[in-house]
Amino acid sequence: MASRFRSSSDYHGSGLYRMLLDFSSATLTKPQKRWRIACIAVHFSLSLAKSMIKRTRNHKYSEISGSPSHIVLEIDSISDLNLSSSTDLVPGSFLPAVDQTKLTEMVKNKSLAELHQFDGVDGIARLLKTDMENGIPGDEDDVKKRRSAFGPNTYEKPPPKGLMYFVVEAFKDATIIILLACAVLSLAFGIREHGIQEGWYEGGSIFVAVFLVVVVSAASNFRQERQFDRLSKISSNIKIDVVRDGRRQKISVFDIVVGDVVCLKIGDQIPADGLFTDGHSFQVDESSLTGESDHVEIDSKLNPFLLSGSKVADGYSRMLVISVGMNTAWGKMMSSITQDSNEQTPLQERLIKLATSIGKVGLSVAFLVLVVMLIRYFTGNTEDENGRREYNGRRTDLNDIFNSVLQIISTAVTIVVVAIPEGLPLAVTLTLAYSMKRMMADQAMVRNLSGCETMGSATVICTDKTGTLTMNQMKVMKFWLGHENIEKDRYSQAIGPDLLELFCQGTGFNTTGSVYKPKSESVIEYSGCPTEKAILSWAVQDLGMDIEKLKQTYKIIRVETFNSEKKRSGVLIKKQVDNTYHVHWKGAAEMVLAMCTHYYQSTGEVKSISENERSQFENIIQGMAASSLRCIAFAYKQIEPEKVQCDEDDLTLLAIVGLKDPCRPGAKKAIESCRIAGVQIKMITGDNVFTAKAIAAECGILSSDQELGDGEVIEGIEFRNYTPEERILKVDNIRVMARSSPMDKLLMVKCLKQKGHVVAVTGDGTNDAPALKEADVGLSMGIQGTEVAKESSDIVILDDDFASVATVLKWGRCVYNNIQKFIQFQLTVNVAALVINFIAAVSAGEVPLTTVQLLWVNLIMDTLGALALATERPTDELMHKPPVGRTEPLITRVMWRNLLAQALYQIAILLTLQFKGKSIFNVEEKVKNTLIFNTFVLCQVFNEFNSRKLEKKNVFSGIHKNGLFLGIIGITLILQVVMVEFLKKFADTVRLNWGQWGICILLAAFTWPLGWIVKCIPVPKKPFLSYFRFFPSTS
Repeated sequence: MASRFRSSSDYHGSGLYRMLLDFSSATLTKPQKRWRIACIAVHFSLSLAKSMIKRTRNHKYSEISGSPSHIVLEIDSISDLNLSSSTDLVPGSFLPAVDQTKLTEMVKNKSLAELHQFDGVDGIARLLKTDMENGIPGDEDDVKKRRSAFGPNTYEKPPPKGLMYFVVEAFKDATIIILLACAVLSLAFGIREHGIQEGWYEGGSIFVAVFLVVVVSAASNFRQERQFDRLSKISSNIKIDVVRDGRRQKISVFDIVVGDVVCLKIGDQIPADGLFTDGHSFQVDESSLTGESDHVEIDSKLNPFLLSGSKVADGYSRMLVISVGMNTAWGKMMSSITQDSNEQTPLQERLIKLATSIGKVGLSVAFLVLVVMLIRYFTGNTEDENGRREYNGRRTDLNDIFNSVLQIISTAVTIVVVAIPEGLPLAVTLTLAYSMKRMMADQAMVRNLSGCETMGSATVICTDKTGTLTMNQMKVMKFWLGHENIEKDRYSQAIGPDLLELFCQGTGFNTTGSVYKPKSESVIEYSGCPTEKAILSWAVQDLGMDIEKLKQTYKIIRVETFNSEKKRSGVLIKKQVDNTYHVHWKGAAEMVLAMCTHYYQSTGEVKSISENERSQFENIIQGMAASSLRCIAFAYKQIEPEKVQCDEDDLTLLAIVGLKDPCRPGAKKAIESCRIAGVQIKMITGDNVFTAKAIAAECGILSSDQELGDGEVIEGIEFRNYTPEERILKVDNIRVMARSSPMDKLLMVKCLKQKGHVVAVTGDGTNDAPALKEADVGLSMGIQGTEVAKESSDIVILDDDFASVATVLKWGRCVYNNIQKFIQFQLTVNVAALVINFIAAVSAGEVPLTTVQLLWVNLIMDTLGALALATERPTDELMHKPPVGRTEPLITRVMWRNLLAQALYQIAILLTLQFKGKSIFNVEEKVKNTLIFNTFVLCQVFNEFNSRKLEKKNVFSGIHKNGLFLGIIGITLILQVVMVEFLKKFADTVRLNWGQWGICILLAAFTWPLGWIVKCIPVPKKPFLSYFRFFPSTS
């Protein structure tokens, strides 16, 4: 072994002596320790001499990576050293002997020369103390050492945005800046005119009110940011198959350490940098790293390098982990990317457009109010508190003029603040964040916010069968050998030893699953997909297959991996004893049958398949399929040694098995609820048409007591061969599509979207990614779904259950409905506040609501109102309405009816109080203004109840279940009492007696019976906004 020592900067001569002493075991005697130190010193001297000889040959060495101070033994070549997995390179802690930088650069640069210096993959495995078959020991101490030496498989993220970031962002709003400027000027003029003790009230009040609005808004945004960050961590916590201590097990991607043996299959994302150890037909997609779309072939000779972040495009393999976390290119790249949780969803974009349009109207009204009030002031038509004219030409003090103009500007700006419904996008964020959190508990993880809201508009759901409508718990129920159905108790008598050997070959090698026999436990563990596990367990338990014996007897030469197009997989194996080659195929029964020309009888005799017998086999397959069994056929052929390929012709049929996958208990009910909701359910499956029909009838997609209509059940090839016009014409009528490929699914999604449907699609495979991306909402499966499918989807169904898909539909409708509730509530306030202030300003020269009061209303309306109405839980009544689809306007005719009725009532009441309040109630001006302010706020509180139900007359149903709504209403009322009764100077109010409070409550409470009466009025068919051209389309 050629080696050399390099010491860290703080290394001293005594360090070597201490290290050598550490090499000795504590149980050795002193003479034994001295002999060991002497031997090690001689060995290292020889190593150093070899190193110097190599240096004269201009041998280049890589630099040692920066690490904590320690002695580093850099290995240049270990080809002449026979290390076993139990050899300690450095006793007690082998890990410092590995140069992480050299290994990292080797994989990153895909350097075969450097790999050969380490004696290939096997040499690095020995260096890392990894057993290529059984993996690392995997005990807590071993994993801890590896993580300490090489780092965790996590990457550094930029620090999350803090509360102050959102406070600063809120202060950047133009209207807030103008209000702060007004507050500063008001404070300055007030103090100058009235002194510090009295003059700070108005300006200080505006400061406090603006600060409250900013802090509440910033705190809300900060909370959502934290929630999105937590959900992001959950979504990135992928489960990966590794082999540890001989056992295949799933662990978190964050728990992977250097030296782990990782099992990879189609659709997996490679979790770390590593080396290909063994596998077949293995290709990866490195486009996320290199931008190249072509798949890269991976093998042990020419290109064994696997890079973190790549995705498995084909085949399967095992990988030795070399670098993790920040030592990978993917880790460094991801650490520099900040996930933006402020993405704009389609609904938010529509609401921003709506808010902009309303804001323009509000800005126009505020400008008119400003002009009218300035004209009235400078023409001497305004009076102060004592009834004296405010402006008297040159006799008026300049400070008084500035103060009055400032108040007018402040009032106009505040009208703009109230008029602009900036709470609309906030309401979407709140309801989406709330829904995301609740949906996690309902087994649905939202990856893209837009998917959550779009799901509420879905008109069609295209669903898989296996695992979504069924339980994905396969079990072999039928076994046909030739034309004979073999019962379980007759296996030993009916199957000859030679035929049994062929079965064991076909099931043991032609699989992506594995069998693990624990040393201490009697229960055998099976891994792989449910179909593979079912067949393996059947072979081991019922046929007596010994997988270890098979591995010693046979060697895999070539593998044809299963995919959705071929619907079969093949394997070529060589028998070690006689060097004979055997090809085994397994897959969809009718497809494998078509490849066969002979079949085995139960006696072991091989017969050719006649047309009549082929028809009999087809009837057997159809009979099992009609009993909702998945039919898998096994075929075999012995080939000549020179033909090293998986022949597909002239095969011999070994057997046909039927696997039962029972329907999920809640699937039928969920499908029925979707149908009641007006959503079509289409089942798209790779199974044959008879199995598909049986499962569809069992789940309720097809009616078992009715004749099937023309074109309701078709095969993928039939749909594919339609002309584009025929597809568009017939797609609505299709309810089941069998023997379909992922491209058939994509084709159906495109056709449905062309017809104006909002399409949701479920998928779990890598090939489903195009359909998931094309759909309006992609729903991937959390258990069986590949990482490629999950990344292409909007929502991950964590339990793979269709009942959870129906729950997502309900939540989507809830999000949409909650947004509409808040829009109705906010627009009512906008319309009422604008009209009242405009009329009062034009007619009386003053507005009844002060700047602070309007800011308080804005706080109730935007943040507290959004929290109260945007957090309603979904109800069953949402599933009794038809879907809104693409063309339904956001503000419906029903909403316009409700909000205009309430706004007109508030305008009428408040204008009456403004012009006749003093005489009606015999009160002073300040009491009258307080009555207006109090009634206006209480009207909004009572109207929040009306907004809970857009069409239903009983607005109190289910209110006891929404503690947050009741809590916000309670807080708002308490704060309003404090504003009126205790913060008189701050809010510019006076105390009200019990009678006056009663009048305010009575006037506000009348909104309840008014809302009930209004909901009895039928709405016109023509959308309300179509009467006004200045509003953009809200559809």
